[in-house]
Amino acid sequence: MDKILRFIIALLAAISGVMTAKWLGTSSFLSSIVSDEFLRVGFISSSDTMVTILLAAFGGLAGGIIGYLLAPFCIKYLWQFTYWIEARLNKMPVYDVIAGSIGLAVGLIISNLIGSAFMHIPIIGSYVPGIISIILGYLGVNIAIHKREEIVGLLVGFSWKGKEKQKEKVVTKPHYKILDTSVIIDGRIADICTSGFVEGILVVPVFVLEELQHIADSSDLLKRNRGRRGLDILNRMQKELGLHVEIYEQDFEDIVEVDSKLVKLAQLLKGKLVTNDYNLNKVAELQGVTVLNINELSNSVKPVVLPGEEMVVHVVKDGKELGQGIGYLDDGTMIVVDSGKKHMGDTIGVLVTSVLQTAAGRMIFAKPKGMEKGA
Repeated sequence: MDKILRFIIALLAAISGVMTAKWLGTSSFLSSIVSDEFLRVGFISSSDTMVTILLAAFGGLAGGIIGYLLAPFCIKYLWQFTYWIEARLNKMPVYDVIAGSIGLAVGLIISNLIGSAFMHIPIIGSYVPGIISIILGYLGVNIAIHKREEIVGLLVGFSWKGKEKQKEKVVTKPHYKILDTSVIIDGRIADICTSGFVEGILVVPVFVLEELQHIADSSDLLKRNRGRRGLDILNRMQKELGLHVEIYEQDFEDIVEVDSKLVKLAQLLKGKLVTNDYNLNKVAELQGVTVLNINELSNSVKPVVLPGEEMVVHVVKDGKELGQGIGYLDDGTMIVVDSGKKHMGDTIGVLVTSVLQTAAGRMIFAKPKGMEKGA
């Protein structure tokens, strides 16, 4: 590839040398260098045409040699520029690239229309269109990227009419669900999405991935296991479960806190934030971001228990109060059994006396069956 580029650069330089020599041969500049006495020496006998041919040959040869020698330096910087462009494009979301391409095309079309008006101006007329193309192309790219949301909203607002019937074509925006670090480590989001109760695109920001990796590399064993569990769950969601998981590459370098970045991203994408972090939940709601809290969902789907119902519970430990015993349901709900300490390690029938719902979950208070008669 380098050899081909070197040949092309040398060829272009040779053509440039020929064009320069041709200009010199047809301009008054030639007559100031070549006098009539020189033309009569014998080397050049006819007219300026012969001089022009010789100059063209010399110019092409000189240009080709110079281009061939300078080609390695040009190729080096060309590859560096190509790698820089590729790195920038890889970091940009695909819709930013599409918007920028459309903006560039529109800017170049407008510059072509405007630049044609300057073509007849002497001296600067041939340079003005190029300058206008650079300016309007740059403006087109920047405006299209920064105004992509408005452009998409404008395009969605148009309705299309069919040939037989007039029908509005409804274009629905993708529903983004932005996952935070805590909900990925928790792992229940994978089962919820598999069940079909959560739809749309699951967005994992790159700064959340970096935080997971930082936790997975921690010297603390518990943190390291939590970080690795989160990465394993993400890998499972992408490859095994076939969920639509999108990695959002753009970072907000002006914002330090990960929670603040998540809120900013949710506002930008007009998506919903999925978390089980109580503090993040409250901060996001204060800033107008819709939050899906996995803990709230878990509490909502637990079976309803009313006072007076009977159930069977295995007492596993004693409670805080004197004589209390503690048991758990299959879903993890804690049951506080009054006078249940003496039944430690036994499975007994209990009667529900009250239910307490808290932000952390639900607690059921009960007493062993048979005690209600004595009471």
